[in-house]
Amino acid sequence: MTPIRHQLALNENFSLHLPGVQEAIRDSLKDINLTLDALSTGLSTALAEHLDVPVRHVFVSPGSGALLLQLLNAYAGNGAEVVHAWPSFDMYPLLIRNAGGIPVPVPLKEFSHDLDAMAAAVTPQTRVVVLCNPNNPTGTVLGEAELKEFLDRLPSDVLVLVDEAYLDFADPDSIANAIDLHQGDPRVCAVRTFSKSYGLLGMRVGYLVADPAVISALAPTSPFLRVSTPAQAAALAALKAETHMRRQCAEVGRERDRVHRALTELGYRVPGSEANFHWLPLGEDNGRFVEFCADNGVSVREIAGAGVRVTVGTPEANDAVIELARRFAGGAPPGAAHPSERQ
Repeated sequence: MTPIRHQLALNENFSLHLPGVQEAIRDSLKDINLTLDALSTGLSTALAEHLDVPVRHVFVSPGSGALLLQLLNAYAGNGAEVVHAWPSFDMYPLLIRNAGGIPVPVPLKEFSHDLDAMAAAVTPQTRVVVLCNPNNPTGTVLGEAELKEFLDRLPSDVLVLVDEAYLDFADPDSIANAIDLHQGDPRVCAVRTFSKSYGLLGMRVGYLVADPAVISALAPTSPFLRVSTPAQAAALAALKAETHMRRQCAEVGRERDRVHRALTELGYRVPGSEANFHWLPLGEDNGRFVEFCADNGVSVREIAGAGVRVTVGTPEANDAVIELARRFAGGAPPGAAHPSERQ
C-alpha cells in the first residue's frame, strides 16, 4: 500500500502556526491543574471587543461542531424540521437527527444554495435553517443582498444558523457577513471556528454570535462543554495575530486559484471556490479518482456520492494534485471534457 504523503481530505490549514500561539500554549501549561476561566469569560470578552458586538451576544464552545450540536439540541428536538442545503457539511443530518429533529435537505443549484427552494421547504414545523457559507464541499458563497432577501421570506420564529467556518478564505466583497446581518436581525446566528483560518484545529475552539435569548438556551450545557485552558490561551494569541492570519489566508487563496486554473485547463468542471478546497463532480468516476489519488500518495474525499473534495495544500501537494488530475484525464488536451463529462 502506498503511504499517504499529502493528506488533502480533511480541510486542514497547512500554514505555519500564527505568531505567539505556541508560546501562549506553553505558558498556559503551568496552570492546567487549576480551574481558572472555566466558562471562557475572558475569551468571550476579547471576541466581543474584536467583533464589536456586546459580550452577551457571544458564546464560546469547543469547536463549531459542538456549537452546532448545542444549538440544534436546544431548538430542533421533538421532531422539529431543519432545512439545509445538500450536499453541504456532511455532519448536518447526523447532528439534526441526534438532536431529535428531522433533516430537510434541499439540493444545490449550480453548486450553490438554492435559496428559492430552501424558502419553499420551510413549513410550520421548521425551527432552523442552516446555511454553510462558504459551502462545504463546493466552496460557493452567498452574498449579502441575496441573504437579506432570503431572510425577508422566512417566518419570524425560524432561526437562521450560518456556518462560517471558511469565511476568512473568501473575498469579503463577495460573501455575506452573518455577524453584520445579526446586528439587524436577531434570527441570524453566526457560528465560527478557530480551526481553519487560525490553524487551531487540534485545540477545538469555536464561537457563536447570536441573540442573548438563543445563548441562554445553550448555556445549561456550557459547564460540560468547556474550552481547555491551553485552547483559550491559543485562541487569545491567535486573535492578536489576525493581520498575519489574513496574509496566510490570502496565500492559500492564491494557491487555490492556481489549482483551479490548472484543473479547468485540463477540462475538469470545478466551481469557483472561496474556501480552502475544490469540488470535483466526477459522476461515476468519483470513487475511481479517490482510489487513483490514494494509490499515488494523496488522500482526497468523496462526499455524498456527488463529487470529490480536494483540500488546498502546500505548493508541493497542489502540484501533485495537478499532475494526478492530468494523468487521470488520460492526457486530454487543455479545454477538453473530462471522460466523466462526456456522457
